[in-house]
This record gives sequence, C-alpha cells and structure tokens, in this order.
Amino acid sequence: MKRKLAAAITIAGMMVSVAACGGNSKNDSKDAGPSSWKGQTLTVWTMDGSAPPQWTKDVQAAFEKQTGAKVNFQIQKWDGIQQKITTALSEDTPPDVLEVGNTQTPAYAATGGLADLADVKKAIGADWTPSVSQSSVYDGKQYAAPWYFANRVVIYNKAIWAKAGITATPKTRDEFFKDLETIGKKTDAEPLYLPGQNWYFFDGLIIGQGGELVKKQGDKYVSNLADPKVAAAMETYKKYASYSKAPKDKDEATPQQAQVFAKGKTGAFIGMGWEAATAVQANKSIEKDLGYFTIPGVTADKPEGVFLGGSNLAVAQNSKHQSLAKEFLKIALSDQYEGELSKLSGIVPNKASLESNVKGNPAAEAAAPAAAGGGTTPLIPEWAAVENTPNPIKSYMTSVLNGKDPAAAAKDVESEINKRLAQQN
Repeated sequence: MKRKLAAAITIAGMMVSVAACGGNSKNDSKDAGPSSWKGQTLTVWTMDGSAPPQWTKDVQAAFEKQTGAKVNFQIQKWDGIQQKITTALSEDTPPDVLEVGNTQTPAYAATGGLADLADVKKAIGADWTPSVSQSSVYDGKQYAAPWYFANRVVIYNKAIWAKAGITATPKTRDEFFKDLETIGKKTDAEPLYLPGQNWYFFDGLIIGQGGELVKKQGDKYVSNLADPKVAAAMETYKKYASYSKAPKDKDEATPQQAQVFAKGKTGAFIGMGWEAATAVQANKSIEKDLGYFTIPGVTADKPEGVFLGGSNLAVAQNSKHQSLAKEFLKIALSDQYEGELSKLSGIVPNKASLESNVKGNPAAEAAAPAAAGGGTTPLIPEWAAVENTPNPIKSYMTSVLNGKDPAAAAKDVESEINKRLAQQN
C-alpha cells in the first residue's frame, strides 16, 4: 500500500522507489569485504520526505568514517513508484539499498529481487518489535529490515470534551463509547467523525480481534471476510459509526476528515498524527484545542489493534556491493540512528526500547503504545490487487452500516476478492 509522509508529527505507510544506478567498476564483487570497501560508492534510495536531512547527514558521516566508502542518497518521488522499483530490481545495476513499503515487501521478495538479510537480523535485529518486523519476512526468510512505522490515534477537541464535563481520556473502549455518548448529550458537537469506509481503522479492529482477511485453500488464498472475527470487528466499527453523521459510502479522504474536524464542531476523529497539521492549516485557531490519545482496547492494559503503515530497508539481490550495503543497514538501523530518526520525525521505531525518543511529541506518544499489538494487511503478493479501486471491502463496510447482515454482505463481495487474489503478479 502506498502511504504518504505528510509532516514531522508522525507518518503514514509508505512505498518505495528507485532508479537505475551504475555500479562502481572498482571492487564490484558481492563478496567484497572491509579491506576493499574504501573507494566504493553505495547508492541508497529513499522516498521524498522519509529521511530528515540531519539524519541523512549523520548516517552518511558515520558510514563513510567506518567503511572508507561513499554513500549517494537519491530521493525518489511517488508517482509510478511500483513500476520503477520493479524495473530497477530486474536490472544488472540496481540501487544497492532501497526503501520499500512494508506491505509491498512480500511482492518484491517473491520476484527474487531482494537479498536475504538473515545476517543483518542476527547482528542487530534480535529485539526488533515482532509486529513491525513481520512485514520484512517472506516465505520464512528475512528479505528486508524494519525501518519506521506509524499508526492511527484518536485526535480530539479538548474544548468540546471539557464542555461535556469530561476530565480524562478513556482507557477502555467502553469508556470511549460513554464519552462519545456524553458529548452527544451535553454539547451540540458531532461526537465522532467516522466515515463508513475508513478501511485501515477497520483493519486495525480486525487485527484486534485476531482475525484474518484471507485464508489458505489448497495452494491459493481466498477471502476470509465471512469469518465471525471479521464480523465482530465490523460490529465494533458500526458502534463507533453510530456516533457520527459522516457519509456511510465515503472514506476519510472524501472529504478530508481533518478539514471537517478543523471546523471545531467535532469531538474527535481517528487518524494519523500528521492529520492534525492538516486541521491546523485549515483553521489555525484549533491548534490550542488539539489532543491525542491511544485508541482504547477492551481492557486498559491492551490498546486497540492498529494497522501499521511504514517502510522497510532492503538490499537489491543484484547489488554489486551487498556486504557494504549490509554494513550500511547495521549503521542506519543501529540504536543511535534509529533513535535519532524517531526523535526527529516522531515515528514509531523498530524497537520498543527506543520509543522513549518520541517523548515530547504528543501524537507519537499516543501512537507508540499500540505498535506492539499492531499488524498489517495480508503479507502476500496477491493482496495488492484487492485494494485497487473500487475496494470490495469498502463496499462490504457500507453494506453493513446500511443494515445488511455481515455474513450476507461478505458473500456479496467475496467472489470479487477471490478473483483479485487469483490474479497473476
């Protein structure tokens, strides 16, 4: 899934890109080691907005000091990104290190375009948070390394909550529902803005239920939308939506939910931390009333499940500098520089032990507690086609919100989901 980095408050899930780059004619062997690194140039591709300039500068200095080699960071744009990286990985001289979207990693790994990073995992990844690391593994092998992540939080209007007499943020889902009910009774505000097709919030609820959107049937994947766990997640979504007047057949981008919130007549919405900046841009006066909290789960000790969007770093299988590329990963993903990235960008780092770096960033502080229990869409190459417009799962959501039984609504779209899962990649 392609996600966009919109501000330094926090970020969303991202995709990757690369452009072809020439190999260094000197010391071009994949097996080159420290004795021959000096004089080589490593090409690293990151997406526009992913790496703060200070982080890039510091990692570059550390890498060049430690290896004697040069590193050439090349920033990629979003348009046409999937085709660019697919093409680059098939060439003889691809970029050495690539930023790849976490949910897209399996598709690239399945083509044979990514190098096995088991040795990098052994060296620096023993304590990677399992929920954020899972997307970098395909078919049991470590084809990438987790870099950074973000998830949804509750963004709320403190003034409206105070007007309703609410003095503390909720710690459980039932407390949250009670607060929304209170806002509806005691203020003229819409308690929650939640359009009917906020699909990634729904995916988080499925993750929280322990549900899966696909299942294996013989040698292929098929829809699991009729699973009672998915239905239970949809019923929870329906409960949330009962506090909202948002359209049932639109997603959070139509209209932009942050712009609706910016009008000052909404108690809360569920979104990425950077969406608060969008609200402030639309209405500067709302900035003083912004607050954030973790989406509450059933019990106070376990936040709600969330979709984790983000990026991994990978090494091209055809790189002529594989050992040097892996050394770059060991530096860039070290506690020092992973922590620095988290502090500068407000992202969720790849280790729980580094989450202290988001202190002072309220959106990131709200996002971090849910990361350990987060997850993604199905990590299979076949999944990407399912989310193509029109997304059949969004249609399912709207049907249920309009009163259709979840099992019947699932039956209506499962043939389309299965058709997409069967597409050749």
